[in-house]
Amino acid sequence: MKLTVKPLKQKDAGRGLAAVDRQSMHELDVENGDYIVIEGKNQGRAVARVWPGYPEDEGRGIVRIDGQLRQEAGVGIDDKVTIEKADVKPANSVTIALPQNLQIRGDITPHIRDKLSGQAITQGQNVPFGFGLMGMGSGQSIPLKVASTDPDGTVVVTDSTTINISERAAEEIAQGASGGPEGTPSVTYEDIGGLEGELEQVREMIELPMRHPELFSRLGIDPPKGVLLHGPPGTGKTLMAKAVANEIDAHFQTISGPEIMSKYYGESEEKLREVFEDAEQNAPAIIFIDELDSIAPKREEAGGDVERRVVAQLLSLMDGLEERGEVTVIAATNRVDAIDPALRRPGRFDREIDIGVPDREGRLEIMQVHTRGMPLADGVDLEAYADNTHGFVGADLESLAKEGAMNALRRIRPEIDLEEDEIPADVLDSLQVTERDLKEALKGIEPSALREVFVEVPDVTWDQVGGLEDTKERLRETIQWPLDYPEVFESLDMEAAKGVLMYGPPGTGKTLMAKAVANESDSNFISIKGPELLSKWVGESEKGVREVFSKARENAPTVVFFDEIDSIATERGSGGGGGTQVSERVVSQLLTELDGLEELEDVVVIATSNRPDLIDSALLRPGRLDRHVHVPVPDEEARKAIFEVHTRNKPVADDVDLDWLASETEGYVGADIEAVTREASMAASREFIHSVDPEEIGESVGNVRISKEHFEQALDEVTPSVTDKTKERYEEIEEQFDSAEPAQEKDQLGRTFQ
Repeated sequence: MKLTVKPLKQKDAGRGLAAVDRQSMHELDVENGDYIVIEGKNQGRAVARVWPGYPEDEGRGIVRIDGQLRQEAGVGIDDKVTIEKADVKPANSVTIALPQNLQIRGDITPHIRDKLSGQAITQGQNVPFGFGLMGMGSGQSIPLKVASTDPDGTVVVTDSTTINISERAAEEIAQGASGGPEGTPSVTYEDIGGLEGELEQVREMIELPMRHPELFSRLGIDPPKGVLLHGPPGTGKTLMAKAVANEIDAHFQTISGPEIMSKYYGESEEKLREVFEDAEQNAPAIIFIDELDSIAPKREEAGGDVERRVVAQLLSLMDGLEERGEVTVIAATNRVDAIDPALRRPGRFDREIDIGVPDREGRLEIMQVHTRGMPLADGVDLEAYADNTHGFVGADLESLAKEGAMNALRRIRPEIDLEEDEIPADVLDSLQVTERDLKEALKGIEPSALREVFVEVPDVTWDQVGGLEDTKERLRETIQWPLDYPEVFESLDMEAAKGVLMYGPPGTGKTLMAKAVANESDSNFISIKGPELLSKWVGESEKGVREVFSKARENAPTVVFFDEIDSIATERGSGGGGGTQVSERVVSQLLTELDGLEELEDVVVIATSNRPDLIDSALLRPGRLDRHVHVPVPDEEARKAIFEVHTRNKPVADDVDLDWLASETEGYVGADIEAVTREASMAASREFIHSVDPEEIGESVGNVRISKEHFEQALDEVTPSVTDKTKERYEEIEEQFDSAEPAQEKDQLGRTFQ
């Protein structure tokens, strides 16, 4: 039977599996766990264990195998292979050769048998193998060489197979394999997680023209000549170029910017010419330029003459009078706007592919790649880490897996004698990465995509916000619904609100609610404190605003939170910001970011203020901060709910009645109520510490209770921060926001505060 080759899912790679759809399994008369022979062109042959195909492949005639098996069969993705049922004998004994640099003392054969159990192997084959955490880093494996098998041919390792260790090292048996270990591809498509769509685009740009140039000649077009990969650092641009070069049997050359730069006139250009000439002689070839912005910056902004000449040379090489032949250029950069515009036109870099920050599914795939060779303990839930790692790029997730492994290593380090040359096999076998190791690792890793402006991914939930049910509901409608139910908004041809202004007296919970809504909508959270954007240098403040929104777009869905927005967005023409009018320019920049020519996709702005009369009226119109949400002084029912939140984990005595507390705290806002519970707790602790001997504190601490008397003391100490007059003022503002036009509204608001 002939089937089409596709890549295997990341989590199943490295296990010698071939995923075949059930219809093809039935026609081949094979079952789950049987063995099949996969034959490609040029006598390539691989044996794999059958695995039920994925639901989306049903009836499509597809076999999914990983990079290891593709290399053994000598095939690429989308090639046709011949599949037939294999008669694989169980192995009586297998001799394995270990790499020279692997120093292990003791018997590791049971460890190897467990790992190889059920795998089909052949003499001379390299088997990628994860030795716990002693491998060569996260997600990587050590290649073991199959020196001999009994019987000969392809055999399957069973529980009764005898494993022998060869006296010769794997490197000697390989007989001078160059580069990486023979038969073990360094990077395959299964090593890339979360970039399925982008990988497909790169493959169609590069693989198709190299494998089937006749398609392009039939259409009468030239195949694409260049691909520019751009996106934040650590998202996998270089990794993708390596994987493509590895999977296509093409000559691969790398240009590293600083290497070709020379102080001698004309030498830099000559080095570039040599690379292109070498690639043409070895066509089909791929030239990979990493960090393109370092050698091809905008010529009008380039500091030196050398950079200008290098750009000119690159332009003529990529689109000169001479034909380039089958040479494709892949370039990677994280500063796409710094590149000379002449390079970014069709005919040079035909396609620009944005390699963005991965979403939840992408993060899960990346975690599966990097923990594939790790001995994970039971109970490690990778999906939970995918949920909690907003803003993490591939490099951050690799670092998370690596740090988790290092934590496991630190736990068993006391058992290892570092003076010894070899590590005992039983210590190696006991290594496990636990949930706690990964949790500890997560604390120390800052997501690099959000590093400059990132504050936190909030862990505040709606349960921690007492009362304010109407306000919560309005925030949910504005922010959560468009992200959770996009199909409803699409069918109604309705756009989500761009922004929300929350206004109300200080301490009512505006900031807390912004954090809760960011957490509940699974969004990244960028917090901006107004004054930190202001700078004495002309243009720096506006640049700060631009960068915030640029980061927000890259890491969407994002909630951008402006606390005390009245400090930076005051009414223009009011003379705020001194003689430089810096505040006016910041407002103008904010206006264009919120409602300019560029669309804000999945980015919501939440602003808070307790002086809405100071905010520029242009910001308050629909299309910018559309929704105006009043966060009122809590009523009695809301105060009771807030007391419930703050006393939830406190040892409160039976005589404390929350209804009584709520009735006694007229005019208290959320912050006041928190202060009351804190003061009552302090009163209880004060009384307890003074009444007990210091030696007995540890034994009798469980008896401490916060009583009604303590709360009465606290109420005497903490006074309400909102007067009736202030409350009335904010209620008037709410009426004016609901009824007045923006210009009238501004005058009325100003009068209200006066």
